[in-house]
Amino acid sequence: MDKILSVRVNESVIRRIGSLARRLRTSKRRVIENAVKSYAARIEREQKSDVFEKTSGAWHRKELARRSIEEARAAFRRSMEPRRS
Repeated sequence: MDKILSVRVNESVIRRIGSLARRLRTSKRRVIENAVKSYAARIEREQKSDVFEKTSGAWHRKELARRSIEEARAAFRRSMEPRRS
């Protein structure tokens, strides 16, 4: 789903976006979207970030996996017990 983004941009940048759009025979929106994608890709290459390392990392835990499993099961069992007032 598309969203609306409202920002204040220097007038020279607005003219440059319009000029690029005309030269490339595309929309200003497409120019901006491609510019952001290109910039993000460049930053990722420069930082050489490891997405897998950032989003995973279960193997870096201090406790054993078995203990985590036991704690999760115990919490689940407690949640299934009837409430006592």
